[in-house]
Amino acid sequence: MPPKDLNNIFAPISTELDLFQKEFRQVLYSEVELINQIGSYILSGGGKYIRPALVLLSANLCGKSNEHSIIAASVVEILHTATLVHDDIIDDSEVRRGRPSVKAIWSNKIAVLAGDFLFSRALSNMLRLKDFTVLELLSQTSELLSSGELLQLEKSLNNNMDEEIYYQVIWAKTASLFATACQVGTLTVAANEEQTKALFDYGRCLGLAFQIEDDLFDCTGTSIHTGKPVARDIKQNLVTLPLIHALKTLAPEERHRIRQQLKNRPSPEQITAITELIINTNGITYAENKCRELIQQAVAALAIFPDSQYKSALINLANYTLMRNN
Repeated sequence: MPPKDLNNIFAPISTELDLFQKEFRQVLYSEVELINQIGSYILSGGGKYIRPALVLLSANLCGKSNEHSIIAASVVEILHTATLVHDDIIDDSEVRRGRPSVKAIWSNKIAVLAGDFLFSRALSNMLRLKDFTVLELLSQTSELLSSGELLQLEKSLNNNMDEEIYYQVIWAKTASLFATACQVGTLTVAANEEQTKALFDYGRCLGLAFQIEDDLFDCTGTSIHTGKPVARDIKQNLVTLPLIHALKTLAPEERHRIRQQLKNRPSPEQITAITELIINTNGITYAENKCRELIQQAVAALAIFPDSQYKSALINLANYTLMRNN
């Protein structure tokens, strides 16, 4: 059975992760005291650091991580942190990782500017890599992160989210950064094209599964478990895979009624009924099965690599993603 603790999974890169965290603290520093206060608050909240770990594990799987690998890991985490700060504004979320969000403490206006600062700082640190291919890749991913959120909001407003569009959304807003983290890691050690493609595929499948698991948490978890409010997606008319499957099982009239409830912000009683609908129509099981398929595909993508502690860590990380909801 794979380790349930990320520290154990990431043990092969513990030294590199220490260097990454030092780099991450440094790049968050500013001459503006308010930015430093927000940066310190973000750092004190910790994090799983899965995305920078993907950079470092991928680099070591294909070669030997180096200073550029550490910088790239930092850039990836800055991009991720910026999206979290902005997400909490979009979702009107008062809680992040079990404590008040940046916007809850400092206001929406300051949180917007803090997120913008982080995106700008990510861009300036990309230039330190002095690699146009990496710069182009990270810039495209930054664009995808925003377009994915906008696509989700657009389809929620239009009430026409389906499974195909759902996968487009979660690829853009979540999985693209996982795939890019892996790909950038390989580029910092001059891996060959086959290795880069394999790790891109691994990251894409892992990221898709990771987001589906997050959406399952919203249906089945608790606030203590998730570190944020549950049933938030239903409250905000964000139709995710479990509900998409549930709606497909309904007659057109009933499907329309549920969609109207979602559009008009459902009451607590309606939220409970929709959650029960998801469970009773096997929406949870359907999403869990899709998640397992994606994890199997992620692990299969690593088949070209010889056995190593870094390959084992990536396999364990994939299996950890499945275990998060257990």
